[in-house]
Amino acid sequence: QVHLVESGGGLVQAGGSLRLSCAASGRTFSSYAMGWFRQAPGKEREFVAAITGSGGSLYYADSVKGRFTISRDNAKNTVYLQMNSLKPEDTAVYYCASDTTCCPALTPIPRDYEYWGQGTQVTVSS
Repeated sequence: QVHLVESGGGLVQAGGSLRLSCAASGRTFSSYAMGWFRQAPGKEREFVAAITGSGGSLYYADSVKGRFTISRDNAKNTVYLQMNSLKPEDTAVYYCASDTTCCPALTPIPRDYEYWGQGTQVTVSS
C-alpha cells in the first residue's frame, strides 16, 4: 500500500511557475517509479511526466517538454514537478501516482499506476 499526498497547486498568471510536491508513505520509496498526470474539466486524464525509482530516467509528454521538470528526493519520500512558462492550457487537476508492480520501463498509461493522490488544482490565467 502506498499513500500519496500532493501539494503546491494554485493560481498563477501565464508565463509563471509553480512547483508541485507529492509526499509518499507506505513502501520503500526508491523502489518504484512515480508519475504526474493531469485532468482538465471534460477531458481524459493525461500523462505529464514520470521518473524511475533511482531518478535516473525521465519521461515527458511532448506538451510539457522543455517547460516542466520532474525530480525526486528519496530521502524525503517526495517527488516534485517544477512547472515553468505555464500556459492557460496547463490548467487542470494534477495527480501523482506510483507504479509499484506494473512495468519495467516508464509508462504514460494511467491504468499502469496502482496508487493515486487526491489531486491539486493548478489554474493558469491569461
